[in-house]
Amino acid sequence: MRPPPGKPQYHEAMDIRNGETQPPRPDRDIYSVSRLNREVRVLLERGFGSLWLEAEISNFSRPSSGHWYFSLKDAAAQVRCAMFRQRNMLARFTPRDGQKVLVRARIGLYEPRGEYQLLVDHIEDAGQGALKRQFEELSARLAAEGLFAAERKRPLPALPRRIGVITSPTGAAVRDIVHVLGRRFPAAAVLIFPVAVQGAQAAAEITAAVLLAGRRGDCDVLIVARGGGSLEDLWAFNDEALARAIVASPIPVVSGVGHEIDFTIADFAADVRAPTPSAAAEIVVPDGGEWLKALRAGEARLGHAMRRRLQERRERLRWLNGRAALVSPAARLAQQMQHLDDLEDRLLRALRQRYTDLRGTWLEARSRLWQASPVKRVRDDAARHRALVVRLQAAQRRRLGAARERLLPLLRTLQAVSPLATLERGYAIVSRGDGTILRDAADAAPGSLIEARLATGRLRAKVEDSTP
Repeated sequence: MRPPPGKPQYHEAMDIRNGETQPPRPDRDIYSVSRLNREVRVLLERGFGSLWLEAEISNFSRPSSGHWYFSLKDAAAQVRCAMFRQRNMLARFTPRDGQKVLVRARIGLYEPRGEYQLLVDHIEDAGQGALKRQFEELSARLAAEGLFAAERKRPLPALPRRIGVITSPTGAAVRDIVHVLGRRFPAAAVLIFPVAVQGAQAAAEITAAVLLAGRRGDCDVLIVARGGGSLEDLWAFNDEALARAIVASPIPVVSGVGHEIDFTIADFAADVRAPTPSAAAEIVVPDGGEWLKALRAGEARLGHAMRRRLQERRERLRWLNGRAALVSPAARLAQQMQHLDDLEDRLLRALRQRYTDLRGTWLEARSRLWQASPVKRVRDDAARHRALVVRLQAAQRRRLGAARERLLPLLRTLQAVSPLATLERGYAIVSRGDGTILRDAADAAPGSLIEARLATGRLRAKVEDSTP
């Protein structure tokens, strides 16, 4: 018998424990297939989040929409994947069947068919991932040995006389380093150790150059550098023998390999790590523009913070975009995008204001630095010295003139009473051989020697006779 319309159906149930009939209860909530798939998708996306997966590609297809569809498989299983056009545009390569890849993906469900799948956000070649793991293992082992310890790092010389540069002689890095050193500190000599910075023999050549520079000992600091590139391009600087040679070097070593985002084992082993070859050249020599350098560093930090904040917001936006919600996803997405634009505008305004504040501080500090500059003080002291020299010379001339005026009358008086003036009139001064002046003829016995001093010259004579 069917129940009256509008009233719930009840079923009698037997209590298994005691065999008694339980009270009737309403029917269970009945799902539709669409509702079931939608809620399963929500549970999958919320329960797992983003994960990394390494596998082999198969059944790769690329329809006219630009989306990528493929399977990831291993020896025992496979899973369907989708990578939408706005994400695969950022990939550095187009996958192919049989290629081993490393992907970052979110678990999802294709509701119309109820198929479980992965939504791929990022893809990279698994070979590069293997290099990264090898890099991390070697880095951890050397760090455990203490090769990267901060307490063993040596300070750089304040005024290096000669700088050794270990890099390719034909690359852009050596030109940048020489240009920066010549601009900042041209008094320092530069010694180039030419090596290969890429290829099978590169690590051995760089290691040999570090050891050679240590044996020669004619450099105050070493720069190991090359330009940017992929992980494979920079792999020569992830060599264990090179790291140990850098640590054992008697000369402080600065590593300037790649760009700011690139890190190598040589960076960790070196006494100082520079983000670029040009920055390595700036580190090893002094520069008077420290405030400008600090301003640029502050700008870089603000830019990094802005990009990090934007990246966090984009990740949040992607997560919200993938959520299944009862409200309109388009409306939520529009709100998040508007909020993101507002944050970006506020960050840009804050960046410009910070830049203006830092520049004003730098200009004020530069003015104070010039007022206390030794160059200014030397110039002022030189000007005072020149003025004192002029005054001293004038005082000397006046003093000499006054002394000359006092001396001339005395000279005339002395000349008047001088015996030499008497000699000029034809008289002579006669003395015996022992220098005694003769005043009486009786003092000169006949046969004795006498000397007569005239106005010009002297005469020696022998006394023949004397008249008292």
